[in-house]
Amino acid sequence: QVQLVESGGGLVQAGGSLRLSCVASGSVFSINAMSWHRQAPGKQRELVAGINVDGSTSYVESVKGRFTMSRDNAKNMAYLQMNSLKPEDTAVYYCNADVYTGKWYQSGDFWGQGTQVTVSS
Repeated sequence: QVQLVESGGGLVQAGGSLRLSCVASGSVFSINAMSWHRQAPGKQRELVAGINVDGSTSYVESVKGRFTMSRDNAKNMAYLQMNSLKPEDTAVYYCNADVYTGKWYQSGDFWGQGTQVTVSS
């Protein structure tokens, strides 16, 4: 089985920064795309940033220029550097990874449990 664990969330004032980390463990043979999503209270989960194996990234418009996603393929990790945080960035942030375990029937999309990010005004 595959486990994703996020860390790095917390409480920060508006304008501050946080760095989220996500590590995949277990039966990980390789990881394709990875992404960060967030869900604010009463809202649907939204895709925030994604990164391919080659390191190419994409971002939702509201975080462009403020958030930077990166990955370390050797460590099966992904990161989300969040700068100039705003109160509207407050949400639970989830890591997602498209994982190949070596067995097609055990491969697919996996999610972490989430980490809370709270930005105070």
